[in-house]
Amino acid sequence: MSKILRAGAVAVAFMAVLAGTVFFAVQQVRQEEGYLAYGQELEAAVLKQGSRGEDVKTVQQKLKRWGYYTGSVDGIYGTQTKKAVEYFQRKNGLTADGIVGSKTFAALGMMEQASGGSQSSGSSNGYTNSDTYLLARCIYGEARGESYTGQVAVGAVVLNRVRSADFPNTISGVIYQKHAFTAVSDGQINLTPDQTAINAAKDAMNGWDPTGGCLYYYNPVTATSEWIFSRETVITIGKHVFAI
Repeated sequence: MSKILRAGAVAVAFMAVLAGTVFFAVQQVRQEEGYLAYGQELEAAVLKQGSRGEDVKTVQQKLKRWGYYTGSVDGIYGTQTKKAVEYFQRKNGLTADGIVGSKTFAALGMMEQASGGSQSSGSSNGYTNSDTYLLARCIYGEARGESYTGQVAVGAVVLNRVRSADFPNTISGVIYQKHAFTAVSDGQINLTPDQTAINAAKDAMNGWDPTGGCLYYYNPVTATSEWIFSRETVITIGKHVFAI
């Protein structure tokens, strides 16, 4: 009888060890799966040399349209794309590491990617929330010292350019067109806009255009381009002359 009891005890002990081993193995697999998912999430959060896909292609298209990139729009993040990103980052006051993370995504007008895909879209006027925020940043960088009407006017010029065949057809494309806006050149585009600038962006998007369709504006005191003075003046609002 004692032999039977001893055998049973051994069997129970063996089963306990086996169950513990299986449990550990399952936990190990789950842990490894978690590390893999975390790694994939990190990979999706940034674009860098070696990355591929539609987001890379979008970055290339934007940088090419704005004059930072001259290579192929092939969705492959190679050396030339990295150099173009570094150039863009230097011009916009960002760390020039050649990696497209959240700040560079935001500077490129890719707010959905910058926020991990959680950015919602607007629908009342056809613009997204990222469009509104980027326009507000432009207004804040260019005209935060101007009256509210003057701030809306700057936003209206951006939108007039979007609608014009002579300019890129997106808000981010217009704003980041090479040498188009001082705020982009000196990095003020990366400042956080206040509520006034955000409201001005929304009003411009909803159709308020104090300029009457102007495509250009400048401060005659600080402007250095002879060409801009040749444009036909339509209206002066605050320190800015608006022209066509």
